[in-house]
Amino acid sequence: MYTTLISATELASHIADTNWVVLDCRHDLMDTKAGQAAYDQGHIPGAQFVHLDQRLSAAKTGADGIFRGRHPLPEKASFITTLQALGINNDSQVIVYDAHGGMFAARLWWMLRWVGHKAVAVLDGGLPAWIATGQPVTTEVPAARSGNISEQATLVGTVDVSQVLANISSAAKTLVDARAADRFRGENETIDPIGGHIPGAKNRFFKDNLQADGRFKPADQLQQEWSAIVGDASQAIMQCGSGVTACHNLLALEVAGLQGAALYPGSWSEWCADTSRPVER
Repeated sequence: MYTTLISATELASHIADTNWVVLDCRHDLMDTKAGQAAYDQGHIPGAQFVHLDQRLSAAKTGADGIFRGRHPLPEKASFITTLQALGINNDSQVIVYDAHGGMFAARLWWMLRWVGHKAVAVLDGGLPAWIATGQPVTTEVPAARSGNISEQATLVGTVDVSQVLANISSAAKTLVDARAADRFRGENETIDPIGGHIPGAKNRFFKDNLQADGRFKPADQLQQEWSAIVGDASQAIMQCGSGVTACHNLLALEVAGLQGAALYPGSWSEWCADTSRPVER
């Protein structure tokens, strides 16, 4: 069972396994049609495309009229239906990939763990690593199939905005922001019209988890780097702009053997939508 990362060579040796499901998560936050277009131009054989906005997120505004962030989590029942439509069974090995160092694939990795599915791994280095090892790509779309996956006990934790707000004064947990440093400092108004960060947060850009070739750093290096940031990972909260790249930090922690950190799904986009909430710059 693969539960964190898998190499391109390892995936290639299992690509014909009938109980393996491969999912393409490529996306562009500034061009939401780019992922599908890239998939249509070529993808790993047998892979199905999963759109971040359409299948891995709920409506930005809840039924109560309150803005929940740019990529709020869907209801678990709805997500299970999505997974069944992708042909995922309770005993399926799922492999997720993108072409962006895992920044989008990690979201689906985390979400599968959220509904209790442990056998899910991110392709280390993504599609570039697959191509670099001489593996083929195709434009053929696999036939639709149905799966029987059901919700199990969750393997991850979450916190909501009220808990994050309470943590500012209690400082009981370490809050880590996965956005780039300029966004964290409030200097990138193109992406974050309201700039800054949640008071007390630390900054760990998700790309700092990667080597120059786009693959994850070795587990011992990640453990050393992350231990200096969070100490006890079970007392840490990961956030970012909208609950996507924070999952990359959660994956890095899992690779490092530092378990138990929670996700704040609404993240900065939800936080800054209410001007009564404090902001640091």
